[in-house]
Amino acid sequence: MSSWYHVAIAGATGAVGTEFLRVLERHRFPIASLRLLASERSEGKRIRFAGEELVVQRLTENAFEGVQIAFFSAGASRSRQFAPAAVKAGAVVIDNSSAFRMDPQVPLVVPEINIDDAQHHQGIIANPNCSTIIMLMAVAPLHRRWRARRVVVSTYQAASGAGAQAMQELLDQTAAILEGKEVTPRVLPHQIAFNLFSHNSAVNEYGYNEEEWKMIHESRKILHEPGLAITATCVRVPILRAHSESINIEFAERRPSVEEARQALSEFPGVKVVDDRERNHFPMPIEATDREEVLVGRIREDVSNPMAMDLFVSGDQLLKGAALNAVQIAEAMIARGWL
Repeated sequence: MSSWYHVAIAGATGAVGTEFLRVLERHRFPIASLRLLASERSEGKRIRFAGEELVVQRLTENAFEGVQIAFFSAGASRSRQFAPAAVKAGAVVIDNSSAFRMDPQVPLVVPEINIDDAQHHQGIIANPNCSTIIMLMAVAPLHRRWRARRVVVSTYQAASGAGAQAMQELLDQTAAILEGKEVTPRVLPHQIAFNLFSHNSAVNEYGYNEEEWKMIHESRKILHEPGLAITATCVRVPILRAHSESINIEFAERRPSVEEARQALSEFPGVKVVDDRERNHFPMPIEATDREEVLVGRIREDVSNPMAMDLFVSGDQLLKGAALNAVQIAEAMIARGWL
């Protein structure tokens, strides 16, 4: 990475925006200048980055002059409003929202899986849903070798997926309940401490919520498998950070052995196999938190189906599920001379 880039982060003060700053600094991303953008209420806030103090500016359509790479994590409505202005100003936008993911003109990219799609962007590249990324990091290396026919996934999604305020609500509710106090949900629709509930995004005519629908259709797009059978059940659990998922994969021609699957997963970039049956040590969100790898374990044959296999995964929703994946897209494009 010999070139240096003028970079902007839209939504810099949110939970994912904070992770962008951490990842960019940790990866020593080649930044010539960094512009932090957020809503009016955060304007003027000071944030330290790489030993310097940066002042947050207001996110406007005129805020992208001179910017070459714009990381967006400000929500779908703001992405729709401001991303075209960033592109018009000459920036490549890597958007973490759902705004453009299913647009056929916009690449939807997990770098380890389909980085070549990013080369064909028209100014905007979409970052997939966090649960989709974490699932596909385990599914893709097996699908490549043995071709999956059907995937069944159930998620255990942390409060981090709903943002910093939801994380704080989990902490506050837990403390209150331990003190014998009643709690009133304010950020999430139901009590999250000592409870779990179906993901609260809108339900469609098939009975699937938006999170489940995203996992189905985004996975097909990323894998270039429009006919792949996928079904998902997405659940919010009282975990502060890092999502977990139970995955059942049915293969089209033959099921790999446990050792073959373990080998394929261990060789895949960004995956860490955690599969110690003797010690009953498998992926846990507490160990996935603040790690860049997706942890994969519970690798076993499905005894009810000779063509299927079960896995359990944990991955940091704010890192590989969001900020890290976006930064990796930019890094891969720079390495290939596409930026």
